[in-house]
Amino acid sequence: MNIPVITIDGPSGAGKGTVSRLIAQKLGWHYLDSGSIYRSLAIAVLNQNINVDDVQAIVLAAQKMSLQFDCSDQLRVKLDAQDISERLALEETGNTASMIAAVPEVRAVLLQKQKDFQKLPGLVADGRDMGTVVFKDALYKVFLTASAEERAKRRYKQLIEKGIDANLDRITNDIEERDRRDQARSTAPLVQAEDALLIDSSTLTIDQVVEKVMNLVR
Repeated sequence: MNIPVITIDGPSGAGKGTVSRLIAQKLGWHYLDSGSIYRSLAIAVLNQNINVDDVQAIVLAAQKMSLQFDCSDQLRVKLDAQDISERLALEETGNTASMIAAVPEVRAVLLQKQKDFQKLPGLVADGRDMGTVVFKDALYKVFLTASAEERAKRRYKQLIEKGIDANLDRITNDIEERDRRDQARSTAPLVQAEDALLIDSSTLTIDQVVEKVMNLVR
């Protein structure tokens, strides 16, 4: 059975999550935030004080972790029955996730967890390698990007609105470093799939991006 998939890949802060959730709601399809899977594992690693160089321990944590997603409103994620939603967006979580995501053994364990989300009537999947690795045969592929400066401004605004102290220069540097790490890794690097539609959201609203993706599906 051919279950349709829309993949939305791109760097951190380009708006993939918001766009993907809105598309999934409009179509009535399932939604996969692959970044949350890696960020959830990062939280498990931090909770257990596992060294990011201890591949065996990280793989074991990945195999054992139990995840629940609730996307009915804003994304809520439970790790081993504990709500970790508020910790997903923290810089420490994102940086740890980026480091462990570069480990081939970890990606292999989490690959099947992601594939299991492909169910009728369809799936909208966002991440770094949805269209290039996880769902290579996806019917529709998008690569959503924005300048590092614009992504840093969005991140800064999000944190300030949540009452979290933030430094714009530090966030910009973190984003640029994460981009370099994601693009340079040997396993599933961040690249645009050859058959993906490129959308630069630097000067676009969320609604404008959603409309471009919906036009692709139509």
